[in-house]
Amino acid sequence: MGEKIAVILLAAGSSSRMDGIKKEFHKLKTGSSVLGTSALTFASVSEIYTIVIAVQEGMEEKTREALPPVLFSGQNQLIKFVTGGKTRSASVFNALSFLSQSNPDYVLIHDGARPWVSASLVKELISGVKKHNAVIPLITITDTPKEHDGINVIKHLKRANVGIAQTPQAFQFTQILRAHEEAQKVNEEFTDDAEIWGRFEGKVACISGEADNKKITFPEDLN
Repeated sequence: MGEKIAVILLAAGSSSRMDGIKKEFHKLKTGSSVLGTSALTFASVSEIYTIVIAVQEGMEEKTREALPPVLFSGQNQLIKFVTGGKTRSASVFNALSFLSQSNPDYVLIHDGARPWVSASLVKELISGVKKHNAVIPLITITDTPKEHDGINVIKHLKRANVGIAQTPQAFQFTQILRAHEEAQKVNEEFTDDAEIWGRFEGKVACISGEADNKKITFPEDLN
């Protein structure tokens, strides 16, 4: 029997910058919702045994309706739901805690508002996490980055050494759960799971991301 790979899909956000649109439920030109599109991609990867979707309290039924029926067919129930938290990291922690019941070997954590992830990227991340225990996709940038304090530039960064993080981000399960347990104890905001791993566990490997793997943040991103 192979190693167990789980996926966490985050769909518990308020979509506050979407002019009243719950972005994960929005139908794309394909006819599938934003969330359903990414869920179908993960479901197509045979190594993945479960997909846990973090949703707002009371939103499980509406979320289920936004997903393709094929995801609920068959004897094995691929999709599970968990109530999200007040923050992104709290939602991830709730999902990780739920997954601890089945104790996967590795977990991929993905933004539910990032529908265009490819199966090939998912498979590359699975391969990478088995080697490195923590791996994320990065997109190279073309502009010259600067670090600033809000008023002045304080550091001139080397473009070749800076990348934009995407999801899915893949981790050894026991370690990312432990890292999130530690993150819950500090009064600090973390922007992604790689930052939490880096703070409490160690190095994070990187692979090339995909330009098409964009996150929907504003209404115009749906065009």
